[in-house]
Amino acid sequence: MKKSVYSIVLMDDVIRAVDAQAYRLGTSRSNLINQILAEHLSCVTPEMRMRDIFATLESLVSADFKIQQQRSESFLTLKTALEYKYRPTINYKVELARAPDCYLGNLTVSIRTQSAQLIALFDNFFAYWIEMEMSFLSKFGLSDVYAYELSQGCFRRKLINTESLSKINTGEALNSYILLLDKFIKAFFSAPQSFNAVAQELENLYSGQLDYFII
Repeated sequence: MKKSVYSIVLMDDVIRAVDAQAYRLGTSRSNLINQILAEHLSCVTPEMRMRDIFATLESLVSADFKIQQQRSESFLTLKTALEYKYRPTINYKVELARAPDCYLGNLTVSIRTQSAQLIALFDNFFAYWIEMEMSFLSKFGLSDVYAYELSQGCFRRKLINTESLSKINTGEALNSYILLLDKFIKAFFSAPQSFNAVAQELENLYSGQLDYFII
């Protein structure tokens, strides 16, 4: 969304109130003023689009997840615990782009643990996940835009923008993707040695989801 520079005259008391609110929200003075004017004049801003997407995601997310409050409107983090010794936490962090191009933003999945064994299991799972996703997305001609990073205990991928999802559909798609990914992860960690026995059934669920959402 194009922006231009304008000069406006405001009361000092107004500026102090704007600055205090901008600090609380983790944004800039100009961005907050832009949001206030846009909402008053019924214009859609990137922040409004992101809020709508996250509001849909939050309304659908399972009770197994805890929503972590963020200062920035472009981030949302969901946390859930694995049924594994020490109950390590899995974090799902969604970051939406203010001006989406071929990507809506990023999803980062990380495990909070000091155990080298758990980190190795996490990395082994996502090596499988990456290969599976690329295989399925290639059927839609999207394997070339499937962008990811995998480091110790952290998986990050770009969310593909097919330009066919509304704000509500995007929130629904994110919820469906995260829930299914979490289902895979928990099945893998519950019995790593026998995961292959249930992998096909789970992959069928993933394939079925692609009939509705690609993200």
